[in-house]
Amino acid sequence: MESVRSLFATFLFRAFAVRRLGQGIGPLGEGWAAHVGVLLGHDIAVDLGTANTLVYVRRKGIVLNEPSVIAINLPKNRVVAVGKAAKRMVGRTPPHIATIRPLKDGVIADLDAAERMLRLFIQQAHPSRFLAKPRIVVAVPTGTTSIEQRAVREAAFEAGARRVHIIEEPMAAAIGAGLKVGEARGNMVVDIGGGTTEVAIVSMSGVVVSKSLRVGGDELDEAIISYVKKEHALLLGERTAERLKIGLGTVKPAAEPRIEPEARGRHRIETIVDPLDEDDVPDAEPARRSWNPFRSRAKAEAERDFRPEPL
Repeated sequence: MESVRSLFATFLFRAFAVRRLGQGIGPLGEGWAAHVGVLLGHDIAVDLGTANTLVYVRRKGIVLNEPSVIAINLPKNRVVAVGKAAKRMVGRTPPHIATIRPLKDGVIADLDAAERMLRLFIQQAHPSRFLAKPRIVVAVPTGTTSIEQRAVREAAFEAGARRVHIIEEPMAAAIGAGLKVGEARGNMVVDIGGGTTEVAIVSMSGVVVSKSLRVGGDELDEAIISYVKKEHALLLGERTAERLKIGLGTVKPAAEPRIEPEARGRHRIETIVDPLDEDDVPDAEPARRSWNPFRSRAKAEAERDFRPEPL
């Protein structure tokens, strides 16, 4: 664990916590590193999520953010599309083409599809070049088996990696948030993803205990869509609902008034595009209502599964 941290702490873990990335690599400076990176390949971090997969390249930032979906031609066993293109095919394909979400409820449900998807994403983010062999670290959900981790590792090597490290997502999030995970004390991490939320306690550079809940940011988007449809007779798309969620920024009541983001949607009755005025944009109330069951479940499962002994 310490070798992974020393190798990637300057650029990887900040990405998972949406913090400012990278502070340089020492006295030789970034200019020297850029020339070496052309020959040896850039360091790459991959967040393999249930809903989306992100690829971060050192000194470039997040270069790929795609849905974790892959479309496969079954008779030919050939990949048709991956990411956004594959997601647009969901529910619209002929019988011989299957759209697959390799990860489900925080675990790898289709190992072969996950391996193919990961390999294609890495190749998109880092096209093969002579001697360009990147170091890659992949954050995977807790609970992945050794077989699944080996498949992820092999996919990264096939994509051109010269070295591959696997790390659990809660640990990556904890390091990115600046927690002192190497100390002999427990830190609770709640990692809210698109399809799942992982609750974990980390200590001594490891995950002591973890729990994956089948609820995430997608459910908040659905709550906002339902609320606007009911209260304003407007049909919002998923992207607009997500933008509103990010703009609202909290599931807690606002302490002070603030300017709300504008949104547009299709009117259910008149079938036209209407704007939502500043005063009409929903507050965080629907998100709070959606989040209440999660909070209750998280508390109950944490009390049941997390042992009370001091760490």
